[in-house]
Amino acid sequence: MGISHARRKSKGSVAERDLIHKFWGASWAAVRVAGSGSTQFPSPDLLVGNNLRKLALEVKATKDKKKYFSKQEINDLKYFALKFGAEPWVVIKFDRENYYFLNIEDLEETPASFTASLELAKRRGFIFEELIK
Repeated sequence: MGISHARRKSKGSVAERDLIHKFWGASWAAVRVAGSGSTQFPSPDLLVGNNLRKLALEVKATKDKKKYFSKQEINDLKYFALKFGAEPWVVIKFDRENYYFLNIEDLEETPASFTASLELAKRRGFIFEELIK
């Protein structure tokens, strides 16, 4: 694992831990899924829920103005959420911005991946306070 990969992974882990605190602070249950992305079985980064909703979250943090998701990542998230009975969402933390929660249907599809720009996230995404209403 190169330095830049380790730094990106660390940035994502920090975002995941921060979101865990935010959800518990809002009276939702939340857990990080051990081994997400490193097991043969599809699994999200976080599972969060209350007595009304369950969400499977893929969490990314980036300094860029656009975030890419592999088709495999999104397909795995959809598959897990369907099996688990949860809503699949991606969460992107752009530098110096809010967390943006995007329904996977709102991502832009390219031949090789799915993408979300900061502009798309601001237009179609929800910030934390809107999501938990």
